[in-house]
Amino acid sequence: MTSSTTDFLTTARRVITTEAAALIVLADGLDDSFARAVALILAAKGRVVVSGMGKSGHIARKIASTLASTGTPAQFVHPAEASHGDLGMVTEGDVALVLSNSGETPELADIVAHTRRFGIPLIGVASRADSTLIKACDVALLLPAAPEACGTGVVPTTSTTMTLALGDALAIALMEHRAFTPEHFRLFHPGGKLGAKLLKVRDLMHTSVPLTPEAAPMSEALLSISRSGFGVTGITDAGGDLTGIITDGDLRRHMEGLLSLTAGQVMTRNPRSVAPDALAEQALAIMNDRKITTLFVLDPPTSRKALGILHIHDLLRAGVA
Repeated sequence: MTSSTTDFLTTARRVITTEAAALIVLADGLDDSFARAVALILAAKGRVVVSGMGKSGHIARKIASTLASTGTPAQFVHPAEASHGDLGMVTEGDVALVLSNSGETPELADIVAHTRRFGIPLIGVASRADSTLIKACDVALLLPAAPEACGTGVVPTTSTTMTLALGDALAIALMEHRAFTPEHFRLFHPGGKLGAKLLKVRDLMHTSVPLTPEAAPMSEALLSISRSGFGVTGITDAGGDLTGIITDGDLRRHMEGLLSLTAGQVMTRNPRSVAPDALAEQALAIMNDRKITTLFVLDPPTSRKALGILHIHDLLRAGVA
């Protein structure tokens, strides 16, 4: 390891340790102001309007995004744009969450004044209790005194990390109060890998299910297998309940005199199944555990009527596997 590599690692560890220590101080210093901020947001009929300038603006965008994706309607409003018409985005019924480490950012003056003029609740986040922002707000969330990780005190590092963590804390407190579930989260995240992990079986299953009666000759079962493209056919009793499955493995085991047999004589009984409201990842886990590629979809669990069929290729195409 070269000396420069050692220096880089030393710096990195110092930065992360400095910021981690500040987060602990932040957590220990939280008081009823945080609870009042949560209550203020919960009582709002409109959106949480998050604003900040510079680095605080970037943090504000992320906080607004996190709030919106976890059940709290929110939007970011740039303070400079607010001064040129976007103040119209901040309306009665909203709550403003304004970020400024110093609490003296001049570009925030108009949006703060707008909230005071129209009685819009204002939550301020800053590090100075005597700052203009904190004096003007309804609820103050003070950042504790902590050194910036840059070592010079001029680069926003520790302060932005604390502000981001505080925004996450607000979002999760609101989310838990609203009993926000993975299903709600999936509705806001239909795309990408996250959306794929939260897909349900009913989102991917095929409703045209290959089925063959138990009493049917194997020639009929073979036609069902070849037509479906799944490599299997489900076997049903006289009442239409799923009682078994025929796969290529079953065909190999009954090669001798296959066409003289009925589907019921060849099938494997009690095939594995999955409910339509199960997560697609749960279906994948069953397939991997049983080393199979197809699952019939039954609902409710006590019913044996096949509602659909799911193939591992469906999971692969959706990005689940």
